[in-house]
Amino acid sequence: MGDFQLSTYNFQPVKVAIVDDHTVVAEGFERLINASGIAGVIGKAYSASGCMTLLAQSEPDVLLLDFSLPDGNSIDFLPQIKALYPDLKILILTSHSELSIIRRVLDCGASGYIMKNATAEVIIEGIRTVASGERYLCKETERLLKHADHTTVLLSRREQELLRLIVAGKSNTEIADNMILSLETIKSYRKRLMLKFNASNMAELVRVALEQQLV
Repeated sequence: MGDFQLSTYNFQPVKVAIVDDHTVVAEGFERLINASGIAGVIGKAYSASGCMTLLAQSEPDVLLLDFSLPDGNSIDFLPQIKALYPDLKILILTSHSELSIIRRVLDCGASGYIMKNATAEVIIEGIRTVASGERYLCKETERLLKHADHTTVLLSRREQELLRLIVAGKSNTEIADNMILSLETIKSYRKRLMLKFNASNMAELVRVALEQQLV
C-alpha cells in the first residue's frame, strides 16, 4: 500500500480528501461520504507525508484529517498545510477529547473537530459546515470548550502518577519500572502530557505543573 491513493469518484459537490493511517477506517469514511449525496472523496492518504503528496496532486475542498499519524500528529504539520493551502478547510477526526489538544488544533488552523465515535450524520454535517466557511465542533467538543475551566489541565490517574515521577526527576526507565509499563508506553504518555500542558519541553511541563499545584 502506498502513502496515498487518488480516487476515480466523479460526482463531488464537496471534494473531500481523507487522511487516516487505518486503511479500513479510511475506506469506511470514503463509502459514507460518497453515499451522502453532498460530497465525494477524491483521494486518501495514510501518513503525514502521504497527505502532503495527495494535496499537491489534488484540489480538495475539505481535508478529513486523523489527529495521530505514524509520522506526526496534526499539530506538527497543520501550519504547513495552511501556509500552502490557505483556502483548504480541515476537519479533524480523532479520539482525543483533551481540551488543550482541541484548542491547539483550532489555533493551528483547523476548521472543525469531531470525535471518531460520531454518527455518520455528524460527520457529513461537519463536512458541509466547514465547506461553507464556518467552524464545526461536535457537541462533546463544543461542551468542553464552553464549560471547561481554561486554567485547569485535567489528568487521568495514570497521567497524575507519571507527572509526579517526572517532577521527581525519574528517568523513563525508572518510571516504566515503577508504573509497570513498557518504555514505549511511557514515552507515549510523556508526549501526551506535553500536548495537554502545551509545553515545548520537560522543564516547561514541570514548571506549569508546579505553578498549577498539580503535584
